[in-house]
Amino acid sequence: MLYLVALGSNQRHRRLGWPNAIIAAAWQRLAGEGLIITGTSRVVGSRPVGPSRRSYANAVAVIETNLPPPALLARLKRIESEFGRRKGQTWSRRVLDLDIILWSGGAFVSGDPDLTIPHPLMRERSFVLGPAAEIAGDWRDPLTGRTIAQLNARHRRPKKRP
Repeated sequence: MLYLVALGSNQRHRRLGWPNAIIAAAWQRLAGEGLIITGTSRVVGSRPVGPSRRSYANAVAVIETNLPPPALLARLKRIESEFGRRKGQTWSRRVLDLDIILWSGGAFVSGDPDLTIPHPLMRERSFVLGPAAEIAGDWRDPLTGRTIAQLNARHRRPKKRP
């Protein structure tokens, strides 16, 4: 199975350094977990969503694994924790944030609020769509039928003013 996973960081790590270095270390950590990384985007900067004031470094990776979505999510959450993320830090600064955006199995809904595929907010986030379009532009959103490249183009289009 293939997964599109978003990576984000906006907090310095005492050993790994600044967010760009954390993203690079996260790619290595994912590969060390037996996950096959078949593509990575460039790292882009973005403004924070929510109350955090620190800018983010964001990227996207295509990961190949036999793990079903709940097992992959559990592994991603464990890696976040190992990097220093604390539970209950919604919309705040964090060393590492890992989110499943899409997977080759289509839509997936579970009882876990952290596991809905496609990610419910991906269509609104240029810091996900831009990097994702670089490496998975032909992947389709199973809910809209649009490709990532199309979603990115629509998101970047200037909004009409009333």
